[in-house]
Amino acid sequence: MLDELLHRVRGYSPRPLETERSFPEAAVLVPITRSDEPELVLTLRASGLSTHSGEVAFPGGRRDPEDRDLVDTALREAEEEIGLPPGLVEVVGPLSSLVSRHGIQVTPYVGLVPDYVEYKPNDAEIASVFSVPLEFFRSDPREVTHRIDYLGQSWYVPSYTYGEYRIWGLTAIMVVELVNLIFDDAQIALHQPPEHFIHLR
Repeated sequence: MLDELLHRVRGYSPRPLETERSFPEAAVLVPITRSDEPELVLTLRASGLSTHSGEVAFPGGRRDPEDRDLVDTALREAEEEIGLPPGLVEVVGPLSSLVSRHGIQVTPYVGLVPDYVEYKPNDAEIASVFSVPLEFFRSDPREVTHRIDYLGQSWYVPSYTYGEYRIWGLTAIMVVELVNLIFDDAQIALHQPPEHFIHLR
């Protein structure tokens, strides 16, 4: 499965960001374990942060002037937030950039990581680090759907619950793009409401 994942991500052309505005830049790392049953590594952000407090997210943050590029940003932030050494990450390629509700342009980078890493969360930023099998998302086991009007389009974004964690918002959009790319049978639609979606007037 990893060989197919590498092939598909390396050959992928991310969706262009359809906006003429410019935004401050940020990057996140989308770590996938190098194992027979690959898992996504995610974080629960600490409560009390000024943005995204208590939310599930990929490790990442804003680009610093010293960063050579956005890959450098993603790797630096992953090391600062969860103690992931950059040398253990094989960066595979980017997913589509998105603009957060705080007006930040976020670019995700898929990276393979060993499955034996002992993460060291930065307590000031990260409450916990956990992993979810990629296979979990394949059947789209959403609990609810959030409609988000964004860049002139309506997005129907799933919210997934895995154990004590809720995966939604920008992170869920990134997960769906990755899962659709890897699994031919996933086909999770973001621009059409699911059959059970209730439109509230």
